Amino acid sequence: MINVSWNDAQDYVEWLSAQTGAAYRLPSESEWEYAARAGTTTEYHWGDAIGVNRANCNGCNSQWDLERTAPAGSFRANGFGLHDMHGNVWEWVQDCRNDSYGGAPSDGGACIAGDCTERVLRGGSWIDLQWNLGAANRDWNAAGGR
Repeated sequence: MINVSWNDAQDYVEWLSAQTGAAYRLPSESEWEYAARAGTTTEYHWGDAIGVNRANCNGCNSQWDLERTAPAGSFRANGFGLHDMHGNVWEWVQDCRNDSYGGAPSDGGACIAGDCTERVLRGGSWIDLQWNLGAANRDWNAAGGR
């Protein structure tokens, strides 16, 4: 999905949980970063250099750079089998905006203290420069923003 707000994402996971009887939620920042890294310690799951055609961003050298989002699964999966964790579209996580990790839960859970009118985004997008795509990079937007 693209062009959804954090509020939209919350509505969807609530609906999905009701439809399936299973509990769904957005990942925490910590969970997202763990999934994006897939056991690596590098900037991207494939290494520290953006390379060519490994993601969709401004300067990633893919056919979609600065044009539009790429179809899901257009790039090689990481070690956990997850596609498109770097670039293409920003991904919402559960956490409230905080300027640092001070006071963040030590168990990997979401930080639900701070400015909760704004929520954290991870992964970067097709219009961002490569340094916005790194596994540790974070941004935020209003919970109702798309």
